Amino acid sequence: MPYNKTAAGLAKLLADTYAVYLKTHGYHWNVRGPAFASLHTLFMTQYTEMWTAIDEIAERIRALGELAPQGYRSFANLSAIGDGDPEKDAQAMLKELIADHETLIVTAKAAREGADDVTISVIDARVQAHEKHAWMLRASLG
Repeated sequence: MPYNKTAAGLAKLLADTYAVYLKTHGYHWNVRGPAFASLHTLFMTQYTEMWTAIDEIAERIRALGELAPQGYRSFANLSAIGDGDPEKDAQAMLKELIADHETLIVTAKAAREGADDVTISVIDARVQAHEKHAWMLRASLG
């Protein structure tokens, strides 16, 4: 699907966000160990925040006159984020999610180039959210 440059950056941000949302939700279900309760809650807080953001990003793409990508195949083709592995221990899950949020920050910052002020405000809010998510995950490492 051809996009203008701004919508293309947002489409990649949407796909990466959706991938991290799915991974975080899966890790919420599958985390185990002594920190289970706190990580289960932290992951839920983060995937809930990302769920709302997914809609905001898609609606911004639509406001720019483009169609938002949809479906796993479309997202997989756009995203740099791999699937999670439920067999990982809690520490490995945390480390992987930290790296994923750092990837999302890079994706978001790249999407700023050439964007209008409204789109930049959406992107900057995502950068701030992912920086906070990464910080909270880092603080949870044992």
